[in-house]
Amino acid sequence: MEDKDSVAEVTAPESGEAPQEKKVRTPLFHVTKRAQIGWKKAIGIRVIAILAALVVCAVITVLCTGDNPFSVFKTVAEGAFGKGRVLVTVHDIAILLCISLAVTPAFRMRFWNIGAEGQTLIGGLATAIVMLNLHDKVPTAVLVLVMLIAAVAAGALWGFVPAFFKARWNTNETLFTLMMNYVAIQLVEYFLKIADKTGSNVVGPKLLGTGIPNLFGVQYLLNILVVAVLIGVLYVYLQYSKHGYEISVVGESENTARYIGINVPRVIIRTMLLSGAICGLAGLLIVGGASHSINSNIVDGRGFTAIMVSWLGKFNPLYMILTTFLLVFLDRGADEISTRFGLNSSFSDILTGVILFFIIGCEFFIHYEIHFDRRPFAKEPRESRIKEEK
Repeated sequence: MEDKDSVAEVTAPESGEAPQEKKVRTPLFHVTKRAQIGWKKAIGIRVIAILAALVVCAVITVLCTGDNPFSVFKTVAEGAFGKGRVLVTVHDIAILLCISLAVTPAFRMRFWNIGAEGQTLIGGLATAIVMLNLHDKVPTAVLVLVMLIAAVAAGALWGFVPAFFKARWNTNETLFTLMMNYVAIQLVEYFLKIADKTGSNVVGPKLLGTGIPNLFGVQYLLNILVVAVLIGVLYVYLQYSKHGYEISVVGESENTARYIGINVPRVIIRTMLLSGAICGLAGLLIVGGASHSINSNIVDGRGFTAIMVSWLGKFNPLYMILTTFLLVFLDRGADEISTRFGLNSSFSDILTGVILFFIIGCEFFIHYEIHFDRRPFAKEPRESRIKEEK
């Protein structure tokens, strides 16, 4: 974008004449980076963005259904917190938050782990394999312990491979982790074919058993409590531990980290082992603690949504609780709108896309500001008018 004080071409004045002032056209607006913004103003911008997203979604729904906007907003709230849906919504928040926590250490290190989808899926696959072979052969406590070890180890392995190649040969971690998602999907597809000879796309409780039992008879309660504990542990790890400090330093500058004696390859591998392990834990909670089934789409894109949650939460586990709640609340509301008004499933995706557009777009106004120039023409700078005759 042009600078406001850009210099225009000036015709040299004839001998003996004073240089004439010349007007030059300036841009209508220009963008500058904000030095700092107060937290109240930042929250205000985000609230406005959310309200704008809801208004746009309401307009779209009214145009498609002819219903009034207030019933649309009521439907959004009922989709998340209607009768019998509160626990399900909280569980969805917990699972998405767990995967978001998994990618956060890597992102703090500026290791762009786009493979959370595959790491979670491979953890779910390891869980399903253990359930398939041991659910009726060992006590429940032993079964859960073996499931935990298998899921965490599988996820950690899926995180170790790209980390090793990055640390050893500086490969592109974004492409590497992304491609491993597809490897995990194909492994699950192969498992479905050998585990269920009927050709079904889902292996369910009939073959896998019930997995992790409900805590105090309440469905999803154990999953929610595990994620709650994980939030506190990871916050302390990142903010107050030596490992967390090393992750931050490597993320700021690898050269600085090497200069002060930090073993960068070791930090990369260790952090990705942790990231993959937590993804594997999420796979355990999904397959063994919730659905008691597995298919290639069981993670349902949450590995990619977690990237946005972590980024919007500034890589802080506590802030990520709010961003996860917001995304799940709006997503479940969009699904409810689609179901309530008899619209196809793509409609909820449209509404979700509109919501995400506004949420992500508001970050621009938090970090940058737009300056409008009401003067379409300005006097040319004096130094551009003083030129020597050749």
